[in-house]
Amino acid sequence: MSSVQSVERAFAVLRCLSGGPAGVTDVADRVNLPKSTVSRLLSTLDDLGMVEQIEPGGNYRVGAGMVEIAAAVLPGRSLIAAVRPHLHELVRATGEAAGLSIADRFDMLYLDQVDADNQVQIRDWTGERLPAHTVSSGQVLLAFGAIDADRYLSQPLERLASHTLTDATAIRERFAEIILKGYAWAMGEVADGLNSVAAPIRDSQGRIVGAIHAHGPAYRFPGDADADEVGRLVVATAARVRL
Repeated sequence: MSSVQSVERAFAVLRCLSGGPAGVTDVADRVNLPKSTVSRLLSTLDDLGMVEQIEPGGNYRVGAGMVEIAAAVLPGRSLIAAVRPHLHELVRATGEAAGLSIADRFDMLYLDQVDADNQVQIRDWTGERLPAHTVSSGQVLLAFGAIDADRYLSQPLERLASHTLTDATAIRERFAEIILKGYAWAMGEVADGLNSVAAPIRDSQGRIVGAIHAHGPAYRFPGDADADEVGRLVVATAARVRL
């Protein structure tokens, strides 16, 4: 195999994993390569830190090395480096996945995610764009004025799940509570059975530059925990980010 071909195949594997964790067999099927070839590529990429195996014999996902490279070219690149340690902190505290997102016009762009060690995993939303009203991070930015709510709510609002709010008046009614508490919960609003809570991240001038969130399956998140307590935890974590 030529060195050029090896590079092409390695990038094909990385692109495949950018859509979420996958095992050797799944990756081989998606990139149309032999399992033995994919296994060798993943092993090498793992050694380089470009991918990581979630558990021995389990699925692979994009590794910290790729996150660092992406941070050099993605919007909010310095934000990713500053926030990632706090995502790990939030995962340890909640036992659920944690993520970082920023406003991209009227969408929320997900820049990073750190997964929890759970048997039932949440999909990796990194690189996805979602309408602001459907996610807790977007509702936070709308409430605090980081996204122009008047312009946003004047347009038709897309429904993504059973509990997505599409009524502008109902969404506005949430803003006072979000501003008072400093966080927003979205319960089954972006996807059925998925709950999330988010708080804003501010720079040294006090300007909101993004949001940090935790999310998990509705049957266990927030589960027996007090939703307000979890919300305050996310607010406190966001406040520790130094930009």
